[in-house]
Amino acid sequence: MKVWGTTFKSLGRILVLTLTTGIYTLAQTKSGPVDPGVRSGPAAAGTPLKGLTTDETAFFQDGQNRFAEIEVVAGGANNGLGPRFNSNQCASCHSQPALGGTSPAKNPLPDVAHLAGATNKVPWFIVPDGPVREARFQKSNGQADGNVHDLFVITGRSDAPGCKIAQFDFLPAGNALTGQGGNPNIIFRIPTPVFGAGLIEAIPDSAILANIRTNAAEKLALGISGHANAILSGNVNRSGNDGTITRFGWKAQNKSLLMFAGEAYNVEMGISNQLFPQERDETPSCLFFPSPNDTINFTTPATTSTSNPAVISDIEAFADFMRMLAPPAPAPSTPSSEKGRATFARIGCIHCHTPSFTTGKAIASGSSTSPSAALSNQPVNLFSDLIVHHMGTGLADGITQGGAGPDEFRTAPLWGVGQRVFFLHDGRTSNLVQAIRDHKSKGSEANKVIEHFNRLTVQEQQELIDFLRSL
Repeated sequence: MKVWGTTFKSLGRILVLTLTTGIYTLAQTKSGPVDPGVRSGPAAAGTPLKGLTTDETAFFQDGQNRFAEIEVVAGGANNGLGPRFNSNQCASCHSQPALGGTSPAKNPLPDVAHLAGATNKVPWFIVPDGPVREARFQKSNGQADGNVHDLFVITGRSDAPGCKIAQFDFLPAGNALTGQGGNPNIIFRIPTPVFGAGLIEAIPDSAILANIRTNAAEKLALGISGHANAILSGNVNRSGNDGTITRFGWKAQNKSLLMFAGEAYNVEMGISNQLFPQERDETPSCLFFPSPNDTINFTTPATTSTSNPAVISDIEAFADFMRMLAPPAPAPSTPSSEKGRATFARIGCIHCHTPSFTTGKAIASGSSTSPSAALSNQPVNLFSDLIVHHMGTGLADGITQGGAGPDEFRTAPLWGVGQRVFFLHDGRTSNLVQAIRDHKSKGSEANKVIEHFNRLTVQEQQELIDFLRSL
């Protein structure tokens, strides 16, 4: 087999392989479009926002360091892992293609399971070449559940003497790579990237509401309603606390980056904090720190420095890092990707994957009372409307969060999709073409758009894929 500009036969089809501006493109002449895979070249993400002040940069770097810190149960200079957990650092789940991203190509969880002598068994849906996954039970004891049931326990670890609790049972097994076909009571979620999250947080509610009303006739004709998670009146995902629009998580269930961080610290690493102050498992022999584990550091001595990030809690530091993390940068445009961008708009993808918003005036943690220049009045080229939609029986996970029902999900932001490995909420595929086609099933608001995609020529479909992989 020859490559780069050479034509060859494979499985009875004629394929042409070319290399353009760092993007591998497979042009298929007969069958269908091909996902070229993760874009080559350096990570186009993981850097701070442009225009941060000296103080903002100090808090960003402090949060970045804590985001990468590995937690242990006892004896370390951290807040204590467990008793039940999915991983031991934020970075293990958010690392593709850089710190703050999503599930990496090599799954770190099989190694995490056995650290410090732990006796965990690696669940069937966690494999080295598969995505990082969390598991939620649809029901427990015959009642609706929906909560995360952590994969691992600290039992047997050398830093957790005396703790003896059992892992949850995730059997029977199914397809380990896709996560499909196993225990029907269990559904999975993969990590969402947090690049550009501060810009998303700074988008005014009024802009999201105005976007819902934009092109209303075209959306109606396509069956797109965006009616979701209506805890209060209205047709957008609203916080049950103050009625404002929530926007983080697969079902847009979290209002703010601080809440996103606090929930993840407790749910994914078993570390209670001032937002979620109780332990998820209160077995006395497995508790090695007072609750909440993570708090403001009251013992930090006073300082005359203008930047003193040590005083804040971990979840506040995580939120600072995410808030001031730059969005991923797209690849340079090519003729193919530009045609694909036009097709993306023409067939209706933009009615959910809104190309851009603009932030309002925003203040970052650590800044003065004046608006942060890095977050205020900035473009947010996220390709999402930040509301939730019915995605049909094919993607339904059976979980209700707030007013977002069993088949409803937030429109996934597409910036950075060119360097993602796994797609959809459960990571069932690494093929972007398949991920698009999986949007079509009974009851999905995307059905007519996917029908439009399926009627495109192979070349037009390939150009659309090339566009997505350029983001």
